[in-house]
Amino acid sequence: MTRPGLQGGRRGALLRWPWPVQVLLVFGAARAVSAALLTAAASRQSASPWGPASPNYLSFVEFWDSGWYRRIYDEGYPEVLPRAEDGSVLQNQWAFYPLFPALVRLLTVLTGGGWNVLAPAVATACGFAAALMLYRLFRLAAAHREALWGVAFVAFLPVAPVLQVPYAESLHLLLLVLALYLVATGRYLGAVPVVLVMGLARPAGVPFAVLVFALLVRAAVRYWRRPAGPSREEPPGPAVARLAVLTLAAGAAALCWPATAWAVTGRFDAYVETETAWRGSHLAPFLPWLQAGTNLLGPVGGPVAVLAAAAACVLLLRLEPVRRLGRVPVWWCASYLLYLAAFWNPQTSTYRILLPLFPLALAAVFAVRSTPARCAVLGVSVLLQAVWIALLWMWNPSGGTSDFPP
Repeated sequence: MTRPGLQGGRRGALLRWPWPVQVLLVFGAARAVSAALLTAAASRQSASPWGPASPNYLSFVEFWDSGWYRRIYDEGYPEVLPRAEDGSVLQNQWAFYPLFPALVRLLTVLTGGGWNVLAPAVATACGFAAALMLYRLFRLAAAHREALWGVAFVAFLPVAPVLQVPYAESLHLLLLVLALYLVATGRYLGAVPVVLVMGLARPAGVPFAVLVFALLVRAAVRYWRRPAGPSREEPPGPAVARLAVLTLAAGAAALCWPATAWAVTGRFDAYVETETAWRGSHLAPFLPWLQAGTNLLGPVGGPVAVLAAAAACVLLLRLEPVRRLGRVPVWWCASYLLYLAAFWNPQTSTYRILLPLFPLALAAVFAVRSTPARCAVLGVSVLLQAVWIALLWMWNPSGGTSDFPP
């Protein structure tokens, strides 16, 4: 008869630990599971473009775009864009932002370590720091237990192994969560340096600028529509001014890397041409999704499916569990989805690119209320991690020279 009480007591003791310890334990358990899955996959990996069969863990996590970041770490960026015989720009380092390899390079100078160890260590450490900020952001909309479950849902996502490989995702996640937290708590000027640095981590400056501009418009409308008379509340003029500064900073952050590529190579379209080298066609907003839908479902079914997906996204953001997140997280998700619709080329990397929609993990916690159901969600996520690693991260020799990138 005492057993349930003892179990409840142990759970209560765990929940009395300081929240950072709880968050780090949850995130650490998730990274251990991902490491075990990656190690198991490495033992079954055949010879690949990155090395011989059955590589160790540190070699296995250097697959795919990790190689581009290492090339930046070793060589920097080309001053002349490489070109094919037909004059088109070839794949090169300019498609990858400099903050992550620069941070690893700095730590190499300070510690004498090398890329093999420092790059995954930096990525994993940034993931742990991001988890702490995730909890702080989620606590703005949820109680402790729900916020902790939200962190768990993010930590065990099917693409969560990318948070411990030498990619910029975990570093960008840290900066993005911090920026959203500062904006959600009204510290707009404090977010300025974070947004500027974030603009050198991953290409998410455009949707963040859209988010901040939308907040600026809302604040300006409220300011101009404030009630007249001596008894009215203090108008939000200072908030409008601070949001205007942050909007300018976000716009500058979005343009910083393309401008840098222009300055170094002498071509104003150097970044865009490099980025589109992976898709083999010029940038055409919204069109890639229609083309992908048409290729899969035909000239009628494709556009209908794309419109249905767009409508589903709109409805998703209007669901009660999503609206509970608060204005800033919801508007960020809307801005990011619009950005992906306009500029992203649908491919197997899309699953990883959806990671910045992490606030929806807390909405999932709101929607799935029982502990057994939430545990089931984590179990399914772990299974999908194994699928993601096996189908996308592992090199499949039958896939030819391109395979399917994660």
